[in-house]
Order: sequence, then structure tokens, then C-alpha cells
Amino acid sequence: MAKVGDRLPSMVLFEDSPENEINIRELAANKKIIIFGVHGAFTPDCSKIHLPGFVVSANFLKSILNIHEIICISVNDPFVMSVWGEEHGAGGKIRMLADPSGDFVKVMDLAMDLPTLGGVRSKRFSMIVGDTKVLKLNVEPGGAELGCSLAQNIVKNRIN
Repeated sequence: MAKVGDRLPSMVLFEDSPENEINIRELAANKKIIIFGVHGAFTPDCSKIHLPGFVVSANFLKSILNIHEIICISVNDPFVMSVWGEEHGAGGKIRMLADPSGDFVKVMDLAMDLPTLGGVRSKRFSMIVGDTKVLKLNVEPGGAELGCSLAQNIVKNRIN
């Protein structure tokens, strides 16, 4: 599994459409960012708790932790991620990046098999990354719980 000290892989994710390729390592270069992963757009707990928590806390997290960007990653297509972000007011707060085949979460060993959601999905996690290096990593113990990976726990613990 991914661990503190690992470097982000040089991999392409997608924002808004398949034409808008974002290399996650290049995006994180010379920045401090938060990345969090969810099972899927529009899934109940991800829509009611996980994403909204980061949307509400985004400005606070950015200011107290000197975060440049907050990124949500899910094994979904970029169109779905875009609409899901719009529906939750993520614009200007959270970048919604699609990992359509689960390649990023597989390489980071943050993937899990959820047949009822179509197969490979992301474990629930959050990480703080500084200049492409994982500084802090919170992975839900079974991959599916809602606890350590939530925005409020980053705020509460002032993890930096």
C-alpha cells in the first residue's frame, strides 16, 4: 500500500472531459496538496459525507495547512466527476479528477474490488502531498469506512 515518503506516479487523470489530461505528478510538483479518494461519484456516503466535508472545509484547510489545491479522485469517467462536483458546489474549491480504469489507485495500492459498484474502485483515503511526496496518508482500515479520511479529521487533528 502507498505509504508516507512515496512519490506520486507520473500518471494521467482526467478533468471534465477525456481531452483534458492532468498528470498528477506534474500537478503536485512544487505544491502542497490534499488528495482524497472515494468509491464513486453519486454513491450515498461519498455524496452525503465525504465530498461535502471537503467542500465545506476547503478554504479553512487551504489557509491553515498552506494547501494549494484539494483534489478528489474516483474511478469514474470525467463527465460524471464534473457533474458530481457541480452538484456539490466543488467549483473553485475541489478539483474533480477521474481515474476511469482505476490505474492511479492500482499503482498506489489504494484499489479495492467492489463488484456491486462495477469492480475496481478506490478505497476511501486522504493524503497530504508536498512536492509530489506523500507527507501524510489516511486509509480507512477496511477501505470503506468513514473516519480517518474525512476532512473534519484533517481539520480536527491539524495534520500537516
